Amino acid sequence: MWGFLKRPVVVTANINLHLVALTGMGLLSRLWQLTYPRAVVFDEVYYGQYISFYMKRIFFLDDSGPPFGHMVLALGGYLGGFDGNFLWNRIGAEYSSNVPVWSLRLLPALAGALSVPMAYQIVLELHFSHCAAVGAALLMLIENALITQSRLMLLEAVLIFFNLLAVLSYLKFFNCQKQSPFSLSWWFWLTLTGVACSCAVGVKYMGVFTYMLMLVVAAVHAWHLIGDQTLSNVRVFCHLLARAVALLVIPAVLYLLFFYIHLTVLFRSGPHDQIMSSAFQASLEGGLARITQGQPLEVAFGSQVTLRSVFGKPVPCWLHSHQNTYPMIYENGRGSSHQQQVTCYPFKDVNNWWIVKDPRRHQLVVSSPPRPVRHGDMVQLVHGMTARSLNTHDVAAPMSPHSQEVSCYIDYNISMPAQNLWRLEIVNRRSDTEVWKTILSEVRFVHVNTSAVLKLSGAHLPDWGFRQLEIVGEKLSRGYHDSTVWNVEEHRYGTSQEQREREWELNSPVQVDASRNLSFMARFSELQWRMLVLRSDDSEHKYSSSPLEWVTLDTNIAYWLHPRTSAQIHLLGNIVIWVSGSLALAIYMLLFLWYLLRRRRNVHDLPQDAWLCWVLAGSLCGGGWAVNYLPFFLMEKTLFLYHYLPALTFQILLLPVVLQHISDHLCRSQLQRSVFSALVVAWYSSACHVSNTLRPLTYGDKSLSPEELKALRWKDSWDILIRKH
Repeated sequence: MWGFLKRPVVVTANINLHLVALTGMGLLSRLWQLTYPRAVVFDEVYYGQYISFYMKRIFFLDDSGPPFGHMVLALGGYLGGFDGNFLWNRIGAEYSSNVPVWSLRLLPALAGALSVPMAYQIVLELHFSHCAAVGAALLMLIENALITQSRLMLLEAVLIFFNLLAVLSYLKFFNCQKQSPFSLSWWFWLTLTGVACSCAVGVKYMGVFTYMLMLVVAAVHAWHLIGDQTLSNVRVFCHLLARAVALLVIPAVLYLLFFYIHLTVLFRSGPHDQIMSSAFQASLEGGLARITQGQPLEVAFGSQVTLRSVFGKPVPCWLHSHQNTYPMIYENGRGSSHQQQVTCYPFKDVNNWWIVKDPRRHQLVVSSPPRPVRHGDMVQLVHGMTARSLNTHDVAAPMSPHSQEVSCYIDYNISMPAQNLWRLEIVNRRSDTEVWKTILSEVRFVHVNTSAVLKLSGAHLPDWGFRQLEIVGEKLSRGYHDSTVWNVEEHRYGTSQEQREREWELNSPVQVDASRNLSFMARFSELQWRMLVLRSDDSEHKYSSSPLEWVTLDTNIAYWLHPRTSAQIHLLGNIVIWVSGSLALAIYMLLFLWYLLRRRRNVHDLPQDAWLCWVLAGSLCGGGWAVNYLPFFLMEKTLFLYHYLPALTFQILLLPVVLQHISDHLCRSQLQRSVFSALVVAWYSSACHVSNTLRPLTYGDKSLSPEELKALRWKDSWDILIRKH
């Protein structure tokens, strides 16, 4: 029983020293002097705000991507004890002592460092040599743009890490498939592929390009698997089911989990609330939730309400009226009804209150028991502060002449009768007898006389309308466009019949009791939709660029300038690596087409195993470059050089693959191989030299004169050389 004590316990481990050395060098290049500069660098000014919101549990909305990337950065702040108290308002601002700069920049730096050994492993899993794998890793190690981007509180390094992890995991799974399907390692790598893809999408929407690539490659391999006659139908079904669960179900569940954590952590009201619906705002602590806490749920005849436009564009606003009337004659010579103006006002105001009146009764209070308003009921909307009814008629709207003017009716004792009956339509109803509910119901108001729909046109009125937004009656409305949909945001049961008492009541806080909560899926759906449709300011930026400029490195970005010396950090790539990567991609495409044509003629230049490796490398590396680069030509947004970095990493992976292929299959003699190897070594040396030359702009730890700066930017130095000659 105790025999194992008679012999020593020996553990044997195989350690890849290449991998250890590359990891160590990657960590050194990314973590060295990580806290320098101790100042806000470029987009840290934006991401820092989101980290502060996480630390203070304040809700925010960022249209650049799902929340997982922001949570990764916030995790660094949490680990460093950051309290969120810093004013992120200026690039170059010095960080205060409470900001843990090293901790905030740590996770992107680790992601950038680990991308180096992952590049090595990816090339090995593609069945190319250790020499090619080391070459790919060294290129990742010395590429200046990748170093710069990973040493700051930015998300590109994290995105690249998960892109490469997805590719590496799938390759390991694919190689396990040949040897031990359904083994523990097989399941691990397949599951990790789905997890990495979900994380890539969760960091930035750009990650969906790599995810789609992995799905296509997996689908092609699954198609070949279906045709394998050595497998039974049950086994083929199990293979397909495992892939569906790992690559579709798990990523979807994780994606939802990111939002669940995001919405759970950020439970307080914040500056981005106004973009969201009233129901969403009411689910947050403070803000609208504080105002609407305890409101009656069902709208009744006599209810006092504020009506918010669901559209929310160009800004969130509320149906509003005031004492001023439309001008008799507009500037273009058209006439108006001279009735009381009705607008949409983007601020909380007592003039936003309306009373829901039963047309058959005169009372403006809620009866006992309350009579709820239902879908299809006729109502009048009486402005609370002026006691005039919402009206529309066959008079052209001031800014939208093809639509009807909407006003509050003033009886001028002329032949213009009131037309103030509206039919309530609940857009999101579940039955035709549904009750109009506070916050939850989305409604339209259809004018009984003209069938026009109450609509926010979005146009700004002139100075006579105080630059508020125009409200019109839209006759040609088809379907349920959000500009015609409204919801009750604030609500109380009116108790004052007299106008003076009612005005006092409208200025008083709500004092009734009821509550409501949105489900997670409802909040997720709305937040996801807002992120997809929200458009940030796409104005031209000083350092914006086009995709064509990225390939030739015809642009750069000045990230930071020392306030007292001329030390600075630029996002500037290694021109040797960038141009060589583009050439390698072109060479691969030409060789692939050449081999494909010759195989069509039944001429096999490559053995079958070598051909399959060549195709797989091109599919993942060349395809990775294409899906992460070409979509930018279709995007209508401000683009920057760093958007090209995910595509660049795939080019870097392809470069040593092409070099090894030329050496192994195109160099016929030993002499040719020796000459080619010498050229490759010289090329690597030149890439290292350029990387070292650009080091002052990568780390920003050396003062540079204007002449030295121009000499470091390859385009400027080339122009100087041309002028000299």
